[in-house]
Amino acid sequence: MTRAELVTFLRRYRLAIEASVSAGGGPQAAVVGFGVSDACEIVFDTLTTTRKYGNLVANPRIALVIGWDHEVTAQIEGVVDFPTGAELERVRDVYFAAYPDGRDRLAWPGITHARVRPTWVRYSDFRKDPPLIVELGAADLAAG
Repeated sequence: MTRAELVTFLRRYRLAIEASVSAGGGPQAAVVGFGVSDACEIVFDTLTTTRKYGNLVANPRIALVIGWDHEVTAQIEGVVDFPTGAELERVRDVYFAAYPDGRDRLAWPGITHARVRPTWVRYSDFRKDPPLIVELGAADLAAG
């Protein structure tokens, strides 16, 4: 699987389960709507008052699961940041491509956009016999 094939798979979906670690070391999970760039950056919006935001500012490591129906998934680990300036505008455009109504939420107090840069992906397709399982590392994901 190439990065481009992974991006195509991810774009079939609009929701992900994200997991972060609380200040006390406990796991916390949430459903997020997301968009994905051609470079495989995953972008979601959140409020600065949420647990996930506080967790990710303190510890930018994140895990996501995307595509749990039909026995096909992508498990993703990566690093999140909260871009500013021109870079924020670029990642917002990625999100707005998936969620045009996201522009309306820009008026919400504390709205921000998170960008996930995957460092590891495990794509699993259990419809196949034997199952197709492919792992991609940071070098695979950086390459086009």
